[in-house]
Amino acid sequence: MRKIAFVTPWYGQIPGGMESLTRTTAEKLTAAGWPVEILTTCIKDFYADWGTNYHQPSLRHENGVAVRRFPVQQRDKATFDALNQRLMLGMSLNTAEQQTFINELFRAPDLYAYMAKNQADYWFICTPYMFPTAYFGGLIAPQRTLHIPCLHDESYAHLDLYREPLTKAQGLLFLSHAEAALAKQLFGTPTGQWRGVVGMGVETDFTADTTQFRAKYRLGDTPFLLYAGRREAGKNVPLLLEYWGRYQKEGRGRGRKLVLIGSGAVSIPPLTAAHVLDLGFVPLADKYNAYAAATATCQPSLHESFSIVIMESWLAGRPVMVHGQCAVTREHALSANGGLYFTNYEEFAATADFFFSQPAVADEMGANGRAYVHTHFAWDVVLAKYEALFHQLGLEKSLK
Repeated sequence: MRKIAFVTPWYGQIPGGMESLTRTTAEKLTAAGWPVEILTTCIKDFYADWGTNYHQPSLRHENGVAVRRFPVQQRDKATFDALNQRLMLGMSLNTAEQQTFINELFRAPDLYAYMAKNQADYWFICTPYMFPTAYFGGLIAPQRTLHIPCLHDESYAHLDLYREPLTKAQGLLFLSHAEAALAKQLFGTPTGQWRGVVGMGVETDFTADTTQFRAKYRLGDTPFLLYAGRREAGKNVPLLLEYWGRYQKEGRGRGRKLVLIGSGAVSIPPLTAAHVLDLGFVPLADKYNAYAAATATCQPSLHESFSIVIMESWLAGRPVMVHGQCAVTREHALSANGGLYFTNYEEFAATADFFFSQPAVADEMGANGRAYVHTHFAWDVVLAKYEALFHQLGLEKSLK
């Protein structure tokens, strides 16, 4: 009986959408009786030094899932950083530079050796696309490899080196229709490759207490917009702070706040700081309470392949504001009729004004969003899609 191995750069109770996707999907499939393992490195998480082994190489069980961790070797961080900076600035890399980029992102030869030696025992599911685990791991046994690529329309996705592992794989599993359309744009129409939208499972049964959040953080009755997630430039948080500062300067945000929750560091302009409540990383219950207490949740990121934040906001009954240049979040907002999008400051300000002044409509949009999540991304819906694919591939559940 072949096992299903999620191949991922790091794993555990750590922040991040991809990280949550891998962990929760593996746990749910294991609980449903599928033989699942995790093949990963000893790196702690996205924010850690990718040349340092935080975990010990080991095989252990975490929440019922078998996790095999393999060590990483030292890398040339300076060379990688220089190449990565060029990509972040929209510059191109030649073939040799692209290979150096992926080689120096992190080095995990023991992981790939294990995959090669034991490939007959597994179907591999690599996620996300841009890390060496998906590039090198995805080329070991492409005929028994699926990818959950988590594609964004970003410079990395346009590198030639990713075409081979992604087009040779047996299948690509997408989180949204917009991501599937991007893959078709990048790689063309598939020939003999399975492609489909499976989405991401979301826990739909959490409860939230608006009064508790407002009391704990001394917000009183102050209306606020919420940002939840990694507080970094890659998530477009500086733009959100710029827009919020201008909104306040114009007097439109008087008596209102922007609340930030999540990991990472962010620089708040001094003149804007008085109108921002920066809470950093908060307990899970506080996060859910924050969603429910907010007028709306703002997701300004340009590069999302799903956005758990949007789904959680809707489950708490609150609408969302998203950046119109992110195809995925715009698709969610329009499909659900659960939010509005903006592409510039004027649209941002008008959208904020609308939600602050139209509470009944905001409530209705939040309810629309909640129904959308239950229909498309409840765990029973998503697991049924995985199981249908696994049966199609000839995989079997574990005998108990």
